[in-house]
Amino acid sequence: MKRKILVVDIGGTHVKLLMSRRNQREFASGPRMRPEQMIARFRETVGEWHFDVASIGFPARVRKGRITKEPKHLGKGWAGFNFATALGKPVRVINDAAMQALGSYHGGGRMLFLGLGTGLGSALVWFITA
Repeated sequence: MKRKILVVDIGGTHVKLLMSRRNQREFASGPRMRPEQMIARFRETVGEWHFDVASIGFPARVRKGRITKEPKHLGKGWAGFNFATALGKPVRVINDAAMQALGSYHGGGRMLFLGLGTGLGSALVWFITA
């Protein structure tokens, strides 16, 4: 059975939700948005969508799936926030630039990704085959 993955991009001005190219929604974020507020708006916006797992891109330092530093363009309380507990679903969190880079990568060596949004993000994708 195929799992339905909800992709979430938390940004400094908007939170974008994607189930497929045709199923996209978003809502405003901003410098005062805290994680609890994001979860409440998330639930309202997702509505009737059914998903099994979520993949979240976040605009700050992420290490081993955990946010380790507060973002510059959002409110406080994100570092250490547990999305899996809040959503009641398995969740993977990755830096938003790294998520965009992996989504843009088509194989064949190295790729340096620079993302311009509310801030500037960068990621280096370098697959090594043995």
